[in-house]
Amino acid sequence: MKRESGLLVLCFVTVLAFSQQNANYDESKVPSYVLPELLKCENGESVTTVEQWENKRRPELLDLFGRHMYGTIPAEKINVSYDIVSENREALGGKATSKQVRFTFSNGDKKNEAYLLLFIPNKPKGKVPIIVGYNFKGNHSTTTDTMIIYSPALCLALEPGSPDWVRGSQASRWSYDLIIDRGYAIATMCYHDIFPDKPELKDHSVISLFSGYNSQKTDPAEWQAIGAWAWGSSRIVDFLEGEEKIDTNKIAIMGHSRQGKAALWAGAIDPRFQIVFSNESGCGGAALFRRKYGETAEIINFKFPHWFCVNFRQYNDKEEKLPVDQHQLLALIAPRKVYVASAEGDRWSDPKGEFLSAYHAGPVYKLYGLSTIESDEMPGLHAPIMEDIGYHIRAGKHDVTEYDWKCYLDFADKHFKK
Repeated sequence: MKRESGLLVLCFVTVLAFSQQNANYDESKVPSYVLPELLKCENGESVTTVEQWENKRRPELLDLFGRHMYGTIPAEKINVSYDIVSENREALGGKATSKQVRFTFSNGDKKNEAYLLLFIPNKPKGKVPIIVGYNFKGNHSTTTDTMIIYSPALCLALEPGSPDWVRGSQASRWSYDLIIDRGYAIATMCYHDIFPDKPELKDHSVISLFSGYNSQKTDPAEWQAIGAWAWGSSRIVDFLEGEEKIDTNKIAIMGHSRQGKAALWAGAIDPRFQIVFSNESGCGGAALFRRKYGETAEIINFKFPHWFCVNFRQYNDKEEKLPVDQHQLLALIAPRKVYVASAEGDRWSDPKGEFLSAYHAGPVYKLYGLSTIESDEMPGLHAPIMEDIGYHIRAGKHDVTEYDWKCYLDFADKHFKK
């Protein structure tokens, strides 16, 4: 056991040293680059209409992102059943009704379980919009409510007895009172329940339920953790479609960091997400790969080999050869809305690259007659842009704050409550 612990520490130190040594934080060292064409098909045809975009260019880009980055999600349907394990109509001081829902994913021979935590405002009485998002350390970490169940996969993904298990340890990232007071429902699930965030735990993920899964062999374009988390977000929406108080025409998804990457991919492939909030998603999320600033393809594949498909590894330190870049991912969400958020102290996520990605997604939004970010000059701190594409950069570090939530709710109000 001591030898194994020593090896784990050594691996962590090696990864940390690799990351610190290879990350560029000098803007003068950002290489000159040319972004791949947004409105030009693979055969060279220029896209000038919504019909061309939706029928030709958009499917091309979805295929390229699937084969080269996020992996191809199977069309096969896995059986999912739902059980309400608790309901509290006096949650959050009587302002909301909370529900805990057990999801059981099954292929007939094997099953996985996940728990959804849902808060619905008791006022107003009609249907309400909802924001969906994964948490990192279990539903219990988002609140001090002692009735909230620990997520099933935590025993695999987190060290028992560590501070990660503390109830309410990440409550500051979930402004439940603010969200409910603004008239929104909120649903969260621990991302480990869908794919425990370690490469050696793929056998415990939902991916292992699909036919053709082979723990010893991975197809180069096979989906991995990011794809699984995106798929799981859509299964949450499946459940919400049966909730009578949820307005299923007003569903938003919020993802922070690695879950921002998954949220953007989920928003690209599932049109039921009407707004996508990317919170400091960085490399593989909103940031442009070709800037090679902060985290890069090589670093992310070295640190997290289970996130992206195997094909993506061929672009380590060769981002300029990628057939896509992330402004195209954001554009795939159009005409639905997307909002990108950065933090000044989070250079790892490349705030400028995140902003430029939102800016360069604009031409597709203009095809739909929608408003875009009109200048490639970044806004100042705490000066949010609230067009059909939104953006802000705030002071502080890599985190989710109440300021972020206020901006997201303002953006949602503009588009859901107009």
